[in-house]
Amino acid sequence: MTQSPRDLVLVLGDQLDADSAVFDDFDPARDAVWMAEVAHEATQVWSTKPRIATFLAAMRQFRDALRARGLTVHYRALDEHTHPDLESALAADLAALKPAKLLAVRPGEWRLAQSLPKVCEAAGVRWIERPDRHFYCDDDDFADWAGKRKEYRLEFFYRWLRKREGVLMQDGEPVGGQWNFDHDNRGRFDKRGPGRLPAPRAFAPDETTRGVLALVNERFAAHPGRLDDFDWPLTAAQAREALDDFIAHRLPLFGRYQDAMWEGEPWLYHSRLSAALNLKLLAPRAVVAAAEQAYREGHAPIEAVEGFIRQVIGWREFVRGVYWQRMPGFLDENALDADAPLPDFYWTADTDMACLRDALRQTLDLGYAHHIQRLMVTGLFALLLGVRPRAVHEWYLAVYVDAVEWVELPNVLGMSQYADNGRMTSKPYAASGAYIQKMSNHCAGCRFKPGEATGAKACPFTTLYWDFLARHEAKFARHPRTALQWKNLARKPAAELAAIRTQADALRRALVPDSRSKHGVDG
Repeated sequence: MTQSPRDLVLVLGDQLDADSAVFDDFDPARDAVWMAEVAHEATQVWSTKPRIATFLAAMRQFRDALRARGLTVHYRALDEHTHPDLESALAADLAALKPAKLLAVRPGEWRLAQSLPKVCEAAGVRWIERPDRHFYCDDDDFADWAGKRKEYRLEFFYRWLRKREGVLMQDGEPVGGQWNFDHDNRGRFDKRGPGRLPAPRAFAPDETTRGVLALVNERFAAHPGRLDDFDWPLTAAQAREALDDFIAHRLPLFGRYQDAMWEGEPWLYHSRLSAALNLKLLAPRAVVAAAEQAYREGHAPIEAVEGFIRQVIGWREFVRGVYWQRMPGFLDENALDADAPLPDFYWTADTDMACLRDALRQTLDLGYAHHIQRLMVTGLFALLLGVRPRAVHEWYLAVYVDAVEWVELPNVLGMSQYADNGRMTSKPYAASGAYIQKMSNHCAGCRFKPGEATGAKACPFTTLYWDFLARHEAKFARHPRTALQWKNLARKPAAELAAIRTQADALRRALVPDSRSKHGVDG
């Protein structure tokens, strides 16, 4: 590394965007790209093998694509250096390369957004931050929308952004005559199940990816997960193929069954696009345009298309705006004073609860679970149990292939765990085992009964649900959106409620006795 570039372009593992603003005036004769793999990104939380492999393999594919275009890429491969973190690796190469300035878009993690400019400052290199064109909404846009609001609500943001961008709009009104079709998107499978499902497009690992899989299996052997069936899209071309496959084969029924679960069926009608989007291999505008075109051409119904687009143009943009508005304090919010450690079975899937076992197995093996499994199974149980929110956040960041902090943290702390005291969602997503029974077939094969809150067959979700209501009665009993739940609690005879709370206490003692310091997660 002796030739000094005019500009050094920083590309992080979740910034694999060939159309990024950092490349606008790139001169291959005078400029260079800098990328690095570091162990800290896999071990600051105890990342699963699929998550580690997805980031590393996609980075190497992007490196090779840039080099094929004639760009100089200074690439620090994990097995070729000893720098423990991005900051030290960048500092070493700034000293060696001596660029005039470093160009970057802001990192997707608040910590790196603070630390990396300081590395440049210490090296006497100018940090130049370019706008992030991947998103519809930048910080100023979100701040203008948020104004002086004390609470942020997706529905209002979603309508505002749809109007501004003209998505699913006609003559100033929403297509179909309403803004969302939630009522039509709560379908569940009958006892016959989902039937023969269209398998999502899979991508066999090439030589570069196979090398990463071998490296991860060797260097991170103790980490959870397996790589036998690793088949994620890792390039922009593959991401586009995955999008086209979803639009053609699964979008038409996505809306109806987006909240449904079925034992042993991880994909159902979901898109599998979140990792490609969050790595920036796929642009959200391309995703939205493809879905909208499917509706205009009569290929998919409005309820499916609107439900899918809301996840992209609504929720994804919304949580990013909230993240940058609320950090760094967001990380330590804990409105419900939850302080239990995360149960060990979140790392092993060793539990008798069928719904949790299925969601955790596929999470650990594949690095994937769809949004209802995350919100209403793994997240719900942690909420009811009273797990410290930061420990829940660190687990989610560790296990999913699409986990980047700007999108994962608000989803977990705000939506799933209600740690922000309702700044993002108006009520806690608290439910008993009856919800899981309604939306899945898990309860049919489980030794616990969702209708029972006490006794040997009591569903832990149901026991902990009533205990959660009792513990937080003072906070929510008069809340307009939760009053009915707490009215149902008031109908419980005192003796029955006392028995439920005794069983809940016993559950806690059984589930979280020794989990505080394992797996590198602070519980």
